[in-house]
Amino acid sequence: MVARKIFTEQLNELHQHLLEMGMLVNEAIFKAVKSLSERDLELANQVVAEDKAINNMELSLEQGSFELIALQQPVGTDLRKIVTVLKASSDLERIADHAVSIAKAAILLKDSKALKPIPEIAEMGEIVKSMLHDVLNAYLAGDAVAAREIAARDNEVDKLHGIVSRKCIEQMQVDTEHLEEFSHLLLVAQNLERIGDYITNVSEWIVYLESGEIEELNL
Repeated sequence: MVARKIFTEQLNELHQHLLEMGMLVNEAIFKAVKSLSERDLELANQVVAEDKAINNMELSLEQGSFELIALQQPVGTDLRKIVTVLKASSDLERIADHAVSIAKAAILLKDSKALKPIPEIAEMGEIVKSMLHDVLNAYLAGDAVAAREIAARDNEVDKLHGIVSRKCIEQMQVDTEHLEEFSHLLLVAQNLERIGDYITNVSEWIVYLESGEIEELNL
């Protein structure tokens, strides 16, 4: 009973750290998108600097997960819980990397006078932020139904990505002197689209946690 209590406490600690990591990652998305829309260099630099803490959290969660598996040799639901932490933390770390890429684009574009506002980029940012917020709540509640609904919202992100790509290409055809700047915006949209994909991955791990089956969502 004592060993079981210790295991439960360690597992709960992993869950809590994953949620904390998720909140930091969501904040990184918020700051990155805001730094781009408001040409806020200080905010963009914050995203880049704070990424190290997120990387360290992912490494800590990975180490803690492997230690629990090695020492406790869990099976069934307990093993699925640890695997979910391990996989979801990896997806969150990749989301943070994409937020850093957006922040770096904001730094490069801070003095650009050629770019016209593309509202769909901000809209993509709002959707992925809400998706990540909601998927963390779904993880906390173990809500596979909500996880599936969140994954379905990635379709809208994909559609907006297509719109942004077309707008950027149209502007590149008209203003050939600023091709590099428009290409940075294309990459921003691509990063936001990839964030949506990784959030979908987290949704899949929530479904796995409940069912034990790996199910691809939002094909």
